[in-house]
Amino acid sequence: MEKSCLTIFVRRPMDELNSFWKSPPDTVANLLQTTLDGLTDIEAQRRLAFYGKNALKPKKRTDSLSLLIAQFRSPIIIILLFATGLSFLVHDATDALIILAIIVISSFLGFFQERGAVNAVQQLLSIVQVRVTILRGGTFKDLPIEEVVPGDILAVNAGDIIPGDCLILESKDLFADEATLTGETYPVEKKAGVLDEKTPLGQRTNTLFMSTHIISGSGKVLIVHTGRDTEFGKISEHLRLRPPETEFEHGVRRFGFLLLEVTLILIIAIFAINVYFHRPVLESFLFSLALAVGLTPQLLPAIISINLAHGAKRMADQKVIVKRLTSIENFGSMNILCSDKTGTLTEGVVQLHTVLDIESRESEKALLYAYINASYETGFTNPLDEAIRRYRRFDLSGVSKLDEVPYDFVRKRLSILAAKNNDRLMVTKGAFSSVLAICSSAETPDGKIIEMDLVRETTVRKFEELSGKGFRTLGLAYKNMGSQSSISKDDEVNMTFLGLLVFFDPLKEDIIEVVRALEKSGVVLKVVTGDSRLVAADVAKRMGLSSPRILIGSGMHEMSDEALMKRVNNVDIFAEIEPNQKERIILALRKSGNVVGYIGDGINDASALHAADVGISVNSAVDVAKEVADIVLLEKDLGVLANGVLEGRRTFSNTLKYVFMATSANFGNMFSMAGASLFLSFLPLLPKQILFTNLLTDFPEMTIATDSVDTEALDQPRRWNIGFIRNFMLVFGLLSSVFDYLTFGVLLLFLHASIKEFRTGWFMESVISASMIVLVIRTRRPFLKSRPGRALLMTTLLVALVTIIFPYTPVGALFGFVPIPLSYLLILALVVVLYIISAEAAKKFFYRRAKL
Repeated sequence: MEKSCLTIFVRRPMDELNSFWKSPPDTVANLLQTTLDGLTDIEAQRRLAFYGKNALKPKKRTDSLSLLIAQFRSPIIIILLFATGLSFLVHDATDALIILAIIVISSFLGFFQERGAVNAVQQLLSIVQVRVTILRGGTFKDLPIEEVVPGDILAVNAGDIIPGDCLILESKDLFADEATLTGETYPVEKKAGVLDEKTPLGQRTNTLFMSTHIISGSGKVLIVHTGRDTEFGKISEHLRLRPPETEFEHGVRRFGFLLLEVTLILIIAIFAINVYFHRPVLESFLFSLALAVGLTPQLLPAIISINLAHGAKRMADQKVIVKRLTSIENFGSMNILCSDKTGTLTEGVVQLHTVLDIESRESEKALLYAYINASYETGFTNPLDEAIRRYRRFDLSGVSKLDEVPYDFVRKRLSILAAKNNDRLMVTKGAFSSVLAICSSAETPDGKIIEMDLVRETTVRKFEELSGKGFRTLGLAYKNMGSQSSISKDDEVNMTFLGLLVFFDPLKEDIIEVVRALEKSGVVLKVVTGDSRLVAADVAKRMGLSSPRILIGSGMHEMSDEALMKRVNNVDIFAEIEPNQKERIILALRKSGNVVGYIGDGINDASALHAADVGISVNSAVDVAKEVADIVLLEKDLGVLANGVLEGRRTFSNTLKYVFMATSANFGNMFSMAGASLFLSFLPLLPKQILFTNLLTDFPEMTIATDSVDTEALDQPRRWNIGFIRNFMLVFGLLSSVFDYLTFGVLLLFLHASIKEFRTGWFMESVISASMIVLVIRTRRPFLKSRPGRALLMTTLLVALVTIIFPYTPVGALFGFVPIPLSYLLILALVVVLYIISAEAAKKFFYRRAKL
């Protein structure tokens, strides 16, 4: 029976659902084979298996097999495996098996590390997963957005992100923001109904679309299309949009290109020269490929994943959840943080201080009208409305709501039509200037109606006085609507100004210390708020800014993008800002050379969060803000954020350590071998010995994620600097080569070592020096004054011990190593000590020259 139902569902022609807005809900529900009780859990799972996860593109596979296969996808590894197979057929089977074993072991090391990182990150992401309210088997359940399937029935409310294209079944004052799809900046009213088949997308009022979100109201909807079958999915499929590249990803890519260029030039040159000297072609080819493995930081993806996963776990301990791992590095590089005032700088628990009439007396009537407006609004949760409802409760049994014009960020006001006794009143509250602009009259305390112009100046003066004291002040107005039973924004004219709603939101107790801590660590806080400049200036003064530099939204209207870019760095507070201006501010700051973070939790913050280098939201934020954010705070607290910044810098610092290691000792050793192969009558190391050397030096580098970081490395934001990395590679790579050639000279000219003794001695010096130099270049301090992580120190010492013992074992003989006399060991130890001392001196000179 189940099989036949599935077959019918799968085979049902989908053409009838391509224009679903033309059909009644019952017809669409029948086509989707669902009921008003929603799908059963079993049927939903069946459809999920058929349609796949509700996503615009499939998530990168992170199962164990996919991660394991990924370890072997490097072109160099693939070529090396091919050459090893060729060697097995025509040359030495033992050597081929040894090389193969080293490749497999190295790949499994990367696999186990990445798998642990992936599992840890998935557990963290589940904490801040966006969920939707789905009707399953007659019961509403909160489920992940990825599990939505065609035929599901959802409840939607203000702030919810829409998970698919759907038909509206029920609605109550439902308004949606469709700017991401249609470009329409005004909220669009949505209601149940049937439309003509040819209705344009922007006029389909009975339909909600994927990626849009609810501004106000509530409703019940039927999901028709999900994923790439949606209107938004079709657009993204055509454009093949990729998320913008982070500065960290850009840095890694440029670093990869730098190493690729160096590697290609070296291996082609070395192979050609070895063939020119009539050395065995296959052995020369394997030698060149083995050098390429040594030169290429093939562990970089794994090291980055491990570092980022460790950083994400540490940040989770600080109540900071990372959604996009590469944003951790940007978090550490961030030098400007843009934040709203409410809930971040202030306690976020807004309190109604008083309600005043036009003569600055407390007004019972104004308070009642404000209560009616706040009680009947159905938009997104607003702390101001909650404060009004908490301040005093009124009996509204004689009042009924008739209609509503929801708040939007263009009008900046909210209107309610209510029936009270025999009157039908439209009560409007909102930003003071927005309410004042629609009033032609005002009501005195004794109920007399007078011209607004008679009291406009004194009312504005009172507003400025209150704002200057830090109070957030709204305007309140009303209008008798006669017999009207509905209203629109066009009715908001010729209203009567009733009074001022005065709110207070105290600063957080520790905010001054937190802001100073951010500034000390190189992060400048810029406040971006819709509040008046007077309120914002008062907050700034209470935070310790005696003369804050303020730019208001109306001033931004008159500025070009170029002018704004030149101005933004010198502004402390952006006040009276409209939602679309937030994105302009972020982009201007980024274009002027900053790494910008933006923290927001509201519906109007989505575009700014997306534009920032680091979008930061909170777990209590609306879905649309939480979905677009890179990082989610479990508490809306700048103190939590400040700790997260330090963890981001710690992760960035440890990632750079691996880069420095890969471009110093490793690079120097491989470069030395390449040069030595030109004047020696034999290969300085066999291909299997080079790969084993590379494997041993990988072990200390794999513990970098747990290494300790010096406090000075956390003091200021740091960014990728390819020029700096290139110079570091040249200085320390050449220094490594100098001591490599010194080792060659000592072994050949002083100790007169045989070929096998030379290779053994060079192997020991190469591995031990590359491991020990890690302890030097991991810090800018003298290495004895910076304590490394326990895992790094123990692994380094263990690798050095294994390297000394290995040639004396039977397995060492299989690799072509031989036991060497104690005198050889002592002389090689002296070379290593001299190398470490020289590296310390070079490090001091290098950082002084670089002025870092």
